[in-house]
Amino acid sequence: MRSVTYSMSVSLDGYIVGPDGGFDWTAPDEDVFRFWIDEIRDVGVHLLGRRLYETMLYWETADQDPTLDDSMREWTSLWKPLPKVVFSSTLSAVQGNARLASGGVAEEIERLRAEPGEGEIAIGGATLAAEAAASGLIDEYRAMVYPVLVGGGIPFFPQRERQVDLELVETRTFNSRVVYLRHRVTR
Repeated sequence: MRSVTYSMSVSLDGYIVGPDGGFDWTAPDEDVFRFWIDEIRDVGVHLLGRRLYETMLYWETADQDPTLDDSMREWTSLWKPLPKVVFSSTLSAVQGNARLASGGVAEEIERLRAEPGEGEIAIGGATLAAEAAASGLIDEYRAMVYPVLVGGGIPFFPQRERQVDLELVETRTFNSRVVYLRHRVTR
């Protein structure tokens, strides 16, 4: 069965964006960006909320930008063809290799798991991940922890009043002092 992974950049105090909605502190250096490139290779479909979808729209046409470096071109070549499912109550259409979700996140994940397919089901966006977590559907949490305290904003982890036991399966510290933590949900 395809695993569901939730992977995002996060501040040390646990937020994916700060109180002002900013996330400029997550700009990856070359080493971290290379890691994201390698991680996206294992993804078969990416589930996104509206805000993350709109942020990532740049990559749908980035290959037309003559100033892109080789790493960014490689990311674009992987991101553009990747199937994406967008969850939004305000969008009526999406671009690229994306489609609007026809149901809730739990129904969509179960449908994707039932279909033949390769690669992980990745979730991007804290609100969407919180909904999947509430249904017990996330198999792994992957946090790219940045050495910054932002003091509030949108939390990485869903604020549900239930315990979820995790097993640490991988760590990595980058030269930029960013720390990657990969935890598997124990069932």
